[in-house]
Amino acid sequence: QVRPVESGGGSVQTGGSLRLSCVASGYPFSSNCMGWFRQAPGKEREGVAAIYTGGGSTYYNPSVKGRFTISQDKAKSTVYLQMNSLKLDDTAMYYCARVVSHPAEESSHLWVGDNWGQGTLVTVSS
Repeated sequence: QVRPVESGGGSVQTGGSLRLSCVASGYPFSSNCMGWFRQAPGKEREGVAAIYTGGGSTYYNPSVKGRFTISQDKAKSTVYLQMNSLKLDDTAMYYCARVVSHPAEESSHLWVGDNWGQGTLVTVSS
């Protein structure tokens, strides 16, 4: 199965912005839930944001709500993560994946993903 391909990571100062992109061409884009996950050094992986590509419903980890926005371009089979007001705690490897559990916001640490991308590193410094 073709894995998603992430891009857009980098280094930014606190308060800055980045936009991550994920091209997911390995399965029918419009009938899935796509999500962003992240894993910081020494921490468990957690869900960040998810979107049902068919209806467009979105879900967020409470720690990023109001700062991050997930969106999609169906024609490009691409999911984006606009990250604003970045904090030191946002430093992590960010992964794109298909979300195969319901992405309840109050339990973002329990989201289940499959077909993972290789990840893109986001580093926030003061």
